[in-house]
Parts: sequence; structure tokens; C-alpha cells
Amino acid sequence: MSATLERPGPALATPRTVAPGKDSRRLIRGQVRAGWLLIAPALLHSGIFIVIPVVFAIGLSFTDYSFGDSWAWVGFQNYVDLYNDQDFRAALVNTILYAVVVIPISMALSLLIALGLNQKIRGLGFFRTAFYIPTVTATVAVATIWLWIYNPGSGLANGFLSLFGFAPSAWLSDPGTALPSLMVVGIWQGLGTKIIIYLAALQGVSRDLVESASLDGAGRWQRFAHVTWPALGPVQFFVLITSIVGTFQVFDLVYVMTKGGPGTETTVLVLEIYQNAFQALRLGYASAETVIMMILIAIFIGLGRLLQRADVND
Repeated sequence: MSATLERPGPALATPRTVAPGKDSRRLIRGQVRAGWLLIAPALLHSGIFIVIPVVFAIGLSFTDYSFGDSWAWVGFQNYVDLYNDQDFRAALVNTILYAVVVIPISMALSLLIALGLNQKIRGLGFFRTAFYIPTVTATVAVATIWLWIYNPGSGLANGFLSLFGFAPSAWLSDPGTALPSLMVVGIWQGLGTKIIIYLAALQGVSRDLVESASLDGAGRWQRFAHVTWPALGPVQFFVLITSIVGTFQVFDLVYVMTKGGPGTETTVLVLEIYQNAFQALRLGYASAETVIMMILIAIFIGLGRLLQRADVND
């Protein structure tokens, strides 16, 4: 038998080995660099307009600095003076009262209205626009409208009271009604943004879950309490935080409508800070007031966080 010989083929090249994970690490580093580049403008903005001013205000609060005068380190003296300052205490109480009343009422009303607008109703776009208009309207214009409504002689508020035989009220000059009158305006002005946020969140609630609960015999309240409300948790916290910051920073509405009067009945913290910083030129003292306000905002935000956690655990 003749043996058949086969010519050997060309040798296969040995593949080049790559260190495991090398390409993935390079990709991750590139993504990290891209991420830092994307957030760099926001970090720069926060550093220049938030972090630096906050640090500067804290440092200034320990001095007696005034415009055009020499300054000296006074330690905690400004804070001691604040404790004994009746005007500051009045502004502090007014601000807390304003926040405690305006925040829950505005959030509850906004959610109720959003629930109504979430139904299939005609003219939905009109109602959304109507509720949002006060939010985008300049505060000076809003204040002017409400000054006319509260006018003791020809305002709509007293005209409405007269229909039911009630005596007219000096809404903004009466110590008993001045702050509540401002609260009404604050609630009305802030509804629009909250309604839009709640409405967007409601439209994101799973219809399948709602329909499943309905098929299981859950009523309207049970569907809201066990399906809709838990789904709104993150949105509720966002609305709460923005509401806390907004109410503690209220200024232009008060300045235009009452300028803090009568007396100090409607003086709020930002107005008190403005008067000390730009009228009395006591920048060190005003900085101490600013620090107190920042601490209060942080406390309220912390309480809101605790309430949210308690609600989730329940």
C-alpha cells in the first residue's frame, strides 16, 4: 500500500493576549472624566454663588462689620443680641407661622386640584393654564391685584363680606388679619407649580395597579391610600423641600403689600435681614440672622425627611 503524505498547513498565529479588564477600566475612566466635565459648570456655579457666600456670611456673623466702617471680631455677640432682639423674635415667629400654615394647606389643595385635573374632563388645558398663571406672574403684579382685593373701601373681599351682612375689615392694617391675609396670597400664588408637579406624578402612576386594586374591590379612598399615595412619596418630598425654602425666603410679597406692618406683625426673616443689611448697614448682624435662617431651613428639611420615612415605614 502506498502511504499518502499530507503537506502540513501554515501554522496558526497565536492570538495576542490582553490584560483582563484593561479595556473596561479605560472605558470607566473615560466615563468618569466625561461625567466630571458635564457637572463642572454646576459645581462652579454652586461654589461661586452658594458655598462661598455661605462661608463668607458665617464668618461675617462673628464681626460687627458695617459699610464704610472698620470692623472687629465680636465672637458670638451678634447671636446674643439676636436672642434679646424683640424685632428679630417677631420676624422669626411670623416666618415659622407663615411656613407652618402655608406649606401644608398649599400642598393639600394642590394635590386635590391635581387629582381633579387628572380625570378625563373637557378643557383640561385651560384649567392647567389658569392655575399656573399666578406662578409665572410677577410678584409685584400679584401683590398689586391683592392690594386692590383687600382695599378697605372698594375691594372685593369687603364687597363679599357685605353680601352676608358682615362689617368690612381693614385686612392689611389690622394686626389680627394682616399675616393671615398674606398667607392667603402666598397659598394662591404657589398653587400652580405644585399642581403641575403633582399632575405629572399622577399621570405616572401605574394604571394596571389602580385597575387591579379596583378589581379586588378597593374603593376610591383605598386606591388612593394604598396605590396612589405611596407612588407620590418622592414627589411629595420634593414639593415639601421647595415649599420650605420658598416660604422661608418670602420677601417681595411682604415688602410690596405691608412692608412688615402694622408694627412688626408681618415682618419676616428676609425682610428683617434686608432692613439690617441695607438700611441700618449692619452687615455682621444681618449675617447672623442669615445663619439662623439657614439653620431653621435645615431643621425643617430634616423634619420633613423624618415624616417621609415614617410615612414609608407605615
